[in-house]
Amino acid sequence: MAKTNPVEFIQQVGNEASKVTWPTRKETLVTTAMVFVMVIVASLFFLLADQIIRFGVTLILGIGR
Repeated sequence: MAKTNPVEFIQQVGNEASKVTWPTRKETLVTTAMVFVMVIVASLFFLLADQIIRFGVTLILGIGR
């Protein structure tokens, strides 16, 4: 691997950084909203699954009568 001097390295970093495309404000807001929606959906799913499993275990073991 070829070694580069620090000045050339900084120039290469600058060139690569200029190629970065940042999301727009709208894209960021939509993505953030989708993350919150998916967190709520996943939370509700696991709450329901937990309640069903709890009911089944209670029924099988006869606990909590």
